[in-house]
Amino acid sequence: MDRVMRAQLLAEGIGTFLFFFVGAGSIVAMDYQTTNQSAGAGLLGVALAHGLALGVLVSAFGPISGGHFNPAVTFGVWIAGRIDGARAIVYVVAQLVGAVVAGLALRGIFAENVWRVSNIGTPSLGPGVGMATGIAVEAILTLLLLFAVFGTAVDPRAPKIGGLAIGLAVAADILMGGPLTGAAMNPARWFGPAVASGHLDNALVWIVGPLLGAAVAAAVYRWVLAEEADLGRTPATPEP
Repeated sequence: MDRVMRAQLLAEGIGTFLFFFVGAGSIVAMDYQTTNQSAGAGLLGVALAHGLALGVLVSAFGPISGGHFNPAVTFGVWIAGRIDGARAIVYVVAQLVGAVVAGLALRGIFAENVWRVSNIGTPSLGPGVGMATGIAVEAILTLLLLFAVFGTAVDPRAPKIGGLAIGLAVAADILMGGPLTGAAMNPARWFGPAVASGHLDNALVWIVGPLLGAAVAAAVYRWVLAEEADLGRTPATPEP
């Protein structure tokens, strides 16, 4: 493995760890505050924690690895022809490792009676939301996220605004979908806290939904929206 690849995998692992430590951590911290009879951050606070953290981390690590931090993003970028299959696989492995380490770190910081309330921020289905509905919601939310990724980071015509639009897309998605599915939009966002807490219910919602949304967004970008000269171009250093 060459130095560039090592740097990219380290960026993906560290970025994913920090994203979920702050994002999932904001949910556990909210339960911690409730346990100690103080006001929690609420849905808006959770949305901002995820969105702001992702915006900062995409801006910081984007020049190195593309700042994916999400197997669905990597999957979509692969479908769009902007990353090769071997690199995509090792990216996903680095993301999953970072996610589990984040989950274990939060489990070690907070007492069990605190982290068990949300299972370390593991996404879950809201009351009356079935698996099929959950998959559809996650797919649509991921569609918005991936269009933000393609439109502001991948496309050569994109305005170079760092991670701002991508972070805002995540925050907006959480404000809408948080009560329904947890608005993960990211298989690793489910996987890390789920493994650390042992709460593996309804796994397909947060695997199939985001991958489906990413596939649709990538197909639309590659075969409808992208300029003809850009089709299938695989940069030496993946962007998102």
